[in-house]
Amino acid sequence: MTEIFSDAAFILLVYMVCMFVIGLKARDNSLIDIAYGPAFIAACWGAWLLGPETSRHPRTMLLLILIGLWGLRLGLHIGLRHRGRGEDFRYRKFRQDWGNTMFWRSFLQIYMLQGAVVWLVSLPVLLVLVNPGDMLGWTDLLGFLLFTLGFFFEAVSDWQLVLFKRHPANRGRIITQGLWRLSRHPNYFGEAILWWGIFLIGLGSPAGIFGLISPLTINFLLLKVSGIPMLEEKYRGNPEFEAYKARTNAFFPWFPRRSQQPTARDSERK
Repeated sequence: MTEIFSDAAFILLVYMVCMFVIGLKARDNSLIDIAYGPAFIAACWGAWLLGPETSRHPRTMLLLILIGLWGLRLGLHIGLRHRGRGEDFRYRKFRQDWGNTMFWRSFLQIYMLQGAVVWLVSLPVLLVLVNPGDMLGWTDLLGFLLFTLGFFFEAVSDWQLVLFKRHPANRGRIITQGLWRLSRHPNYFGEAILWWGIFLIGLGSPAGIFGLISPLTINFLLLKVSGIPMLEEKYRGNPEFEAYKARTNAFFPWFPRRSQQPTARDSERK
C-alpha cells in the first residue's frame, strides 16, 4: 500500500507537466492557480483508484469527499474570477524578473514546486489511504467541524468579494463588509483552518501524526510566503489600505479596533 505515495507523486508530475505546457502556450502561468484545488483531487482520488486494495473505510470516503468538495469549489471560483483578466500580477512580475531564464524557472519554481506542495499538503489523506485505522471517533468529528468552519469562511468570503466587485460603484474600493470586516484575509484563514480539520481526521490513521506537515505547510505559505505578504506588498503605503490595516486583523477574525486615523474612502485591493 505504500505505493500510494508514489502513485500520487506520479499523477502530480504528469498533471503539472500538462499545466506547464498549457501555461506556456497561453503565456499565462497564473492558470496554475485554477488548477491548484483540482490538483488535490487528482492526487488523492487518483492514488485511491490506482491503489491495489481500494478501501471504502468511512474515514477514507469522508476525506475524499471533503477534498473533492473543496477542490472543485476553489477551482471553479478562481477560474470564473480569472476570465478576461490575463496573467496575475505576481506571475507577470516573475516573467519580467526572470527574463531569459523564464522557461526553466517557471517549470521548476511554479509548476514542480506547486506539485511538491500539493503532495506534502495531501499527506493526511494519503496516510489514510495507506491505512485508514479504526472506526470514526471524536477526532474525526472535531476535524469535520473545523473543516466546515474553514470551508464556510473561505467560500463565503470569496462570494462576498465577488458580489462586492460586481457593483460599478465599488470600483476602486476595498471590501470591508461581512467577513472582511473581521479579517483582512478571511479566505486565507478559512483555508488554514480547514486543513487543520483534514489533519485531525487523518489522525485516525496509525501514522496520522506525520500529516502534521500539511497544516504547518499551509500556514507557513499563507502567513509568510505567497499569501498575505505578497498581496499586502501591492498595497503598502496606500493610505486607504493602511487605515483598514490599522483597525483589522490580518488573519484571525476579530472585531475591528478603534482607529485613531480618520477613515478615508477605501480603494480596491483585489
